Amino acid sequence: MALPEEFLQELKSRSDIADVVSSYLNLRHSGRTLSGLCPFHSEKSPSFHVYPENGSFYCFGCGAGGDVITFVRRIENLDYMEAIRFLAQRAGISVPENEADQGLSRAKGRILEINREAARFYHYQLMQQEGTSGREYLLERGLTLQTIRRFGLGYALNSRFALVNQLSKKGYTPEELLQANVASRASTGRVVDRFFARVMFPIIDLRGNVIAFGGRSLGDGKPKYLNTSDTLVFHKSSGLFAMNFAKNHSKDGLILAEGYMDVIALHQAGFPNTIATLGTALTVEQSRLLARYTGEVFLCYDSDEAGQKASSRAIPLLRDAGLTVRVLNLSAGKDPDEFIRSHGEQGPARFRQLMESSGNDVEYRLQKLRGRFNLQTSDGKVAYLIGAAELLATLDSRMEQEIYAGRLAEEIGVERSSILMQVEKNTKKRKKEKDRKEFRAFQQQTAGIRDTVNPEKSRHLRAANAEEALIVYLFQHPDAVQALSELIPPEKFITSFNRRVYTVILGKIKDGKACGLTDLAADFSVEEISAIAKMLADYHQVNVTAQDAKEYRNVILQENGKLDPQDASSAEPQDIRDYLRKLREQKK
Repeated sequence: MALPEEFLQELKSRSDIADVVSSYLNLRHSGRTLSGLCPFHSEKSPSFHVYPENGSFYCFGCGAGGDVITFVRRIENLDYMEAIRFLAQRAGISVPENEADQGLSRAKGRILEINREAARFYHYQLMQQEGTSGREYLLERGLTLQTIRRFGLGYALNSRFALVNQLSKKGYTPEELLQANVASRASTGRVVDRFFARVMFPIIDLRGNVIAFGGRSLGDGKPKYLNTSDTLVFHKSSGLFAMNFAKNHSKDGLILAEGYMDVIALHQAGFPNTIATLGTALTVEQSRLLARYTGEVFLCYDSDEAGQKASSRAIPLLRDAGLTVRVLNLSAGKDPDEFIRSHGEQGPARFRQLMESSGNDVEYRLQKLRGRFNLQTSDGKVAYLIGAAELLATLDSRMEQEIYAGRLAEEIGVERSSILMQVEKNTKKRKKEKDRKEFRAFQQQTAGIRDTVNPEKSRHLRAANAEEALIVYLFQHPDAVQALSELIPPEKFITSFNRRVYTVILGKIKDGKACGLTDLAADFSVEEISAIAKMLADYHQVNVTAQDAKEYRNVILQENGKLDPQDASSAEPQDIRDYLRKLREQKK
């Protein structure tokens, strides 16, 4: 929906980008800008910059950029209007509403309502006679009624129409139930319950909304665990189960478990800082979410082979997010829930001891590596040391490398200097490969290759760069809008994306409206705003003058007269002759 200009300006004035970003990241002053580690990709040195002067941010590492609205959209996974409401609530102002169809926001609101009603229905059924089997299962697993109520656990009846009928009575349409993924369409075409004969686990986001469900079968139904598919309000790759509780207890670290029951059992045992992924392996997005709340993660996966593989996949993601990782060594074949219950009243104390004695991820990975080789043989020792040196080369801390190299030297009976020499060799090899990849990426970025926002840039690089400079000139000198629009009208721009940006900015300024990035956020996608933010970042310390603008205009006009190489093969002979004539005239 269109928002009043007055509201947007007040929101912008009360939502200082430095203040908002600082609530998520540690920023340091660097001249007139602020910098920090980017929250949108893994990095060791800061490439994320905030520019308070024009209210923008840009990361030179991953290309994420934009204004304060774009930042909130990205980091909170919100759409435009949700980000507006988020910032308005933060600033203590009301968002003006009108009767216009809000489309996506309205659909999301209906899904959240359906999920809330479904959670209430499932919980009610669990406490009735019909839910006895589900209730007995949870009680047999050691959960108290207090814990069951706290997590809002429920039961889906062994019926294909119980929830559908209940929600239909409340006015929700079959299409809305399908969109919320609490129902599915049978082969007959009829809408039926998606979950049945299952214990239900509501998944709640950080704002207290029920966004999805996980259901455990009590019979032979497959799969054993069934989860809500991605919807307008739920993305399984970015959320974490029980994070709504754990975020308030994350000061001393977070415990990352595998399953819902593990999490609930640990919460009940006095570990409210436990969370789990949502039926998938740990993702980069989830790792970054953890890093927003803590600096240390205790990896508490099952001790079976699948759990160990999951741990091996999770460790590098957590380390790349800047987290210290410690791995809990559970008894063979046990998961956290079984471990707690197997020790009776001593379960919580024994688990606490397990946490206190847990080794870090390097020790865990070295132990796993050691188990693959026979250290009684020379070949086994050599293979182990080669693998260990490769592992140590992934560590950023030279001190860590030296400490573990010393332990390895003592364990195997070799000189520490020999191990460190191999580590250094591997480190240089890794750095060389990383530099090569970054250089290739820089070349492609500079040349506009793989630019999905402006795919024409690579074919018209000179013109596109001149167009970007003129766009920056407009941002820097809005009072020159009339002279610039006469100097070069939008139709002379060669690349369609830059033409659209230029046109929108011209229009806003001519209409007397403010034109910063925030004022463009409703007209462009997150990716497009990032591309505009990059233009501003590239010219942050450059004042584009009126004379520069004329020169950039000449570049665009010159490039306008050139024949596109991709069109040359299909051009008519007369077109080619005209093109060559123009080139000769330009040289005179």
